[in-house]
Formats: sequence, C-alpha cells, structure tokens
Amino acid sequence: MSKSLVIVESPAKAKTINRYLGPDYKVEPSMGHVRDLPKSKLGVDIENDFAPKYIIISDRRKLVTALKKAAEKVSLIYLAADPDREGEAICWHLREIFKDGQAEIRRVLLPEITKKAVEEAFQHSVDLDENKVKAQQTRRILDRLVGYLISPLLWKKIGKGLSAGRVQSVALKLVCDRERLIRAFVPEEYWTIAAQLRAANPPEFKAGLVKLEGKKIKLENGTQAGEALERLKQTPFILEEIKVRKKKKEPPPPYITSSLQQDGFRLLRFPVRKTMSVAQRLYEGLELGERGLVGLITYMRTDSFRVADEALAWVRSYIGANFGPDHLPAKPRFFATKKKVQDAHEAVRPTSAELSPLAVKPYLKKEEYSLYKLIWDRFLASQMSPALVEETEFDIRSGPYQFSSKGEVLIHDGFLALYPGQKKEGAVLPQAERGETLTLLNLEHSQNFTQPPGRYTEGTLVKDLEAKGIGRPSTYAPIISTLQNRVYVIKEEGKFVPTDLGLFVVDFLVLHFADLMEYKFTARMEEELDRISIGEVDGLTALKRYYAHLEQDLIKAGETEGVTRSGIPVEEKCPLCGKQIVIKSGKFGRFKACSGYPECQHKESLRKNESRPLEEICPDCGSNLVQRRGRFGFFIACSNYPACKYIKKDRVDTGIACPAACGGTILRRRTRRGRFFYGCSLYPQCKFATWDEPQKKACPQCGRPFLLLKQPKNKPGLLHCSDEACSYKEVVPLPAKPEGDAQAEGAPEQEPEPNATPESE
Repeated sequence: MSKSLVIVESPAKAKTINRYLGPDYKVEPSMGHVRDLPKSKLGVDIENDFAPKYIIISDRRKLVTALKKAAEKVSLIYLAADPDREGEAICWHLREIFKDGQAEIRRVLLPEITKKAVEEAFQHSVDLDENKVKAQQTRRILDRLVGYLISPLLWKKIGKGLSAGRVQSVALKLVCDRERLIRAFVPEEYWTIAAQLRAANPPEFKAGLVKLEGKKIKLENGTQAGEALERLKQTPFILEEIKVRKKKKEPPPPYITSSLQQDGFRLLRFPVRKTMSVAQRLYEGLELGERGLVGLITYMRTDSFRVADEALAWVRSYIGANFGPDHLPAKPRFFATKKKVQDAHEAVRPTSAELSPLAVKPYLKKEEYSLYKLIWDRFLASQMSPALVEETEFDIRSGPYQFSSKGEVLIHDGFLALYPGQKKEGAVLPQAERGETLTLLNLEHSQNFTQPPGRYTEGTLVKDLEAKGIGRPSTYAPIISTLQNRVYVIKEEGKFVPTDLGLFVVDFLVLHFADLMEYKFTARMEEELDRISIGEVDGLTALKRYYAHLEQDLIKAGETEGVTRSGIPVEEKCPLCGKQIVIKSGKFGRFKACSGYPECQHKESLRKNESRPLEEICPDCGSNLVQRRGRFGFFIACSNYPACKYIKKDRVDTGIACPAACGGTILRRRTRRGRFFYGCSLYPQCKFATWDEPQKKACPQCGRPFLLLKQPKNKPGLLHCSDEACSYKEVVPLPAKPEGDAQAEGAPEQEPEPNATPESE
C-alpha cells in the first residue's frame, strides 16, 4: 500500500497531474459526477427535510467498481476535482463511496495545473468544505423540485415534452420580455443637421446641431429641419469656445468567467459552451513540446478579480522588459470585486511569463490559441498604464443655434499597445482661435428613426443574466442550450428570438408562479446559496422557504384549465381562412396549424427554417413538397401533412459540400436494404460515403465545415470530425427525462455492422 490514489474529473487533467506527481501516485479520472438523483423519480424526500436519495449513475457503475478496488490498495486518497462547489460535491460523493474503506481521504485544491502549484497543493491538502457541499446540494434539490414538479404540470396543461427550470425559465422570461419590448416599440421620427466648416487653418471638419436657444434641440419632422436649414444659411458660424482636456482611458480588469464568455462571443464569435470547453482544456493542460503537459491558465470559473502576489510580480517584470517603464504603473493595480463574491479563486490569467502566446502558438489548435491570447492580453493590459488622450471640443454658435464638434489625439498608448485596433483617433480639429468666424461649406440634413432594443446574442444574454444575478456563469452554457433544444427560442442571424411556444410557456409560468419567475426573487436565491457556502445561512431553512412558495403555486395552477386538446393559441391568424393559429404536437414534433382543422389544413414549422418548400409536387394530392428535419435527419414530405402522409423515399440533399472537393454535395440516400446513408451527389465519379449524419457545424479543431454524428440506439451520440486525420470527438448525451416524461416516438435506426459499407449494401 505504498501508492496514493488521486481522483480528478477528466482523463486530460489526470494525464497532466500524473506527470508532475511521479510513480508514488496513481491518478484516475471519475469522468465528472459518479452519483446523482435518479432520473425516473423525484428523488427528494420532502417530508423528511428534503433528504436526497442519490444513486450511482448507470454508466458510471463499472468505473465506480474500479475506483473502489483501486482505493482498497492504498492508505491515502486525494480528491482533486475542480476547486468550486460542483467539484466539492463530486469529491463528497466519492468520499461517501469510499467511507467504508481504511484509506484516509484528503481534498486537494488546484487553482492552476503547473508543477509548482500541484506540488504545493499536495503539501497542503485540506478537509472537504462541508458548507460548499451543502450549497451545491441545496441548489441541486431546488432545481429538482422545480423541474420535476412544475414540468409535469406543463405536460398536463399544455403538452408533453415541455420543461421548466428554476433558472432556465427566468432566463427565457428575459428573452421574451425583450421580444415584447421590440414588438411594442413605436419608432419616432427625428432629423439631424450637420455643418461642414473651415477655419483659417486646415483641416475642414464637421459639427452637429445640438441646441436651440440653450436647450437640447429635437427636430421631429422634415418641415422643422427645413426651416432650421433656411435660417442657418443666413447666419454666420462663430467659434464661441474651445475646450481642451486630457483624459485617461483606464485598462480593464482581468477576466472573470462571465466577461470571458462575453468577449469570447463578441471578439471570437465563440458560443458560451465553446468558450468554456476551450478554457477547460487550457486549464487542464496541453502538450507543449519539450515542456510536456502544462496548464496554461488558472481555474476558469471565478467571480473574483484577485491576482496572486507572485503573478503580479512576474507580469510587472514582463511589462517593464517588453513595453518599457512608461507602460508600467508605479504600483500594481487592484480591482474591486463585488461584495457578494466569495473571492475563493483568482481571476482567469496565464500561469507563467514563459508561456507567451508566441511561445505556445506552434502547439495549440486555432481556437485554443485565440482564446489564450485573449486571456494573455487582458491580463497584461490590466497591469499596464492607462492610455492618455487629448480631447478638443469646439462650441459653435450660429444665431440661436449651437453646434458641437469633438476631436481626439492619442498622447500615450499605455495598455492600448496590446490592442492596435483600438488606437484609432477621433476627428482631428484645426488650430483655431476663440471668436473666429468659420466658413460654411455645406449643410447636411437626414431623416432618422429611433430604434427598438436589440435582441439578445449569447454575449449580451450572459451580460444581462450576470447583471440581474440570475444563475451563475458556470450554468449559462447549459441554460442557453436547453432553451434552444426545447424550441423555446431560435437563433436568427445570431440573435435569440422566442418562439410562440416559448412566449406561451413564459406567460403560463408568470401567471401561476409569479414570485418564482421574478428576477429579484431568483437573484436573492442565488445570494442565499452563496451565503450557505460560507456558513451564514442554513440550507434546510432556504429549502423550506422556497418550497412554501412552490407548493402554494402548484395547488392553484393545478386548478386551471389546460389547452392540450385545442392546441396552444398564438397571436396569429391563419393566412388561408383567418381563424386562430395554434401549436399542436405531431409525429415529427410540434408545429403550428389552423384551429379550423380539418376544414382548413394550413400548417407550418415552429422553426422558420425547418420546412423548406420545394418546386416538386406531391404525387398523391398535388400539394407542394417540403424538406423537413426529423429524428433521423432531413426528409422530403408533403406540405399537406397530416391529411396527406406521402414521404419521398429516395435522396435528400443536405446542402453540405462533399469533403472530397469534387464539386458535389452530400445526399441522404437509402441502401437496397432500406438503411439510410450519406454519399456524394456525383457518385459513381466520387465515392465518398458514410453511415453517420453530417452536421452543419465546423470542427473546432481543424475547421472542416461539418461534423458527423454517430447515434446508436438509446445511447449517447458521438460527434466526430469527418477528416480521419483529425482526432476531434464530442459526446452528445441523451436528454434527461423527468418522471412521467413520454419516451420519444420510435428509436434511432439500428447501426450497421462495423464492416458494412453503404456501397456493399
């Protein structure tokens, strides 16, 4: 029993840590959680102080057996899951599994995965933080109560397959509230006037009309603008005042989780889930040539701007050596952290001055390098001197009208040395004197209209969720995915638009669970969870208080009339007969249809791009055919479904270019035995073929424009790159189904034998 057992979450993390610890330690991955509440029932004993009933996750049973056998051979077990509440909970569940053994169990916290950090962490192992465990369990139980008690009510009153979530539903409300503001918005007309002017010295410049007789001007129509133009043509333009002031542009703080997610989307167009996935790899460790496996960044789930003294020392030394003393402040910068943040972890930063983006670029994939450079630059910028600009403002009078023009000159770039694209200077104003009469060269006027608030992108949704205290950054990615998977929202041009189904579900929840759907109520619950994690609040007290609201609302909501028979009404009229449009459920999922069915058979998809009308005519009824997406990919069927159930049995074009670069596209076809496969449209000249369904999603490793989905029966799917030389793989889990949820109709078609090929069939 000489070796010690170390358990982490992932194989990648295990590989990195094992390199640093040496032969006296055996490092094994738990693959995340090994126990959870059962999927088939509530799993919470409400009458017994909300006691959770945990079970070993089915696909972790063999792994748990192996870990228990490994634990029997050692005298010391180190639990080294991620240093947050979820990681603490993973460690607690592992401790419960090992508690009957003889080994001592210790907790190891790894804020970064470098040789020095790992060695120090193992020298200073600690006990599990019971308060963090209680906070995570309280959150898990709260989420289970909402999901498993409200969701069945939605199935009963609205339709099967719907779901509610403590944070998910409030996030949906945010998107729906924004959409209603947009729909209710009435644009207002306004006009602007600009003068092109010249002083005694060049250059020429523009000034905008801002005031009339000392008050802010608002030109509401073209008549008012025209009258102003005529008067301005008759009066001289006098430079009344020149204001010159120096301004500092302070650098931003280092990244925390939410700001990294926002900039990942804004600057790199990474979805939140991708940003967190790439950051996880950077934290767990990547192969850097002779350096071996190295963790490049500190732990990426944090709300704190705190930076370790050692990191401040090396970053200041690096700035001084590479940018010069004029770019280095006299003292380190410290950024204020929100009061409710626990400050348990540092900000997201690089782990070493030796790991510059240029030094590691040859070893990183494109997305890894892009995100790492973002983190590196932000950390350096946070400790650099401010940029200094000189701003000049001209106040210009023309009779009762006042114009304004501003110019800006960069005096010292400071932290902007890292961001050349942000060093663009403003308009340059000429050298002029107060009281000077300016020459009017031209007057421009334009009609404008006020704009509604913009729809949410992933970045702006994260920003608002954080600002309102809804959820935590670590939960944003699964929230966004769930809203899309349930077709509560869709993306149009990268922005979230709630579907009629999403709007209806939110209205139902707000009507019957008004307090639980309140932004402030949800934020207070998050604050309570934070306070539970530091021992200030009792978890059971919080659960009882929340459940009292939930139970009362459930009773009242259960007495209301449902809409499952008639369909979910939406704010649309049938384009054929003018009757109410409703949302119904069918063999291929939910769709919109006329409430006058069967007299009127109009129907359409909830997703605007899901049904694509074709020029082909249905041979059975004469209606147009449409291309739809079903459980097994795209297919062509009659637009008159369900009255006409014709389905075209031969090929369907996926619209994805063949990877052989032959000029063809990938078609979905059937073999002689009736199995689906995907092959090139130029067959037999091009013989590309695969059993796996092409997905219009670029490979995050090599950039190939599509991935392939292997979907076995009743098992998690596997997304993998269509290029055999690329090793990218991603498990696509089966969606969890609460108690009573109907199983999906049918099942994925049986996988062909391993040696079978589409051509051979």
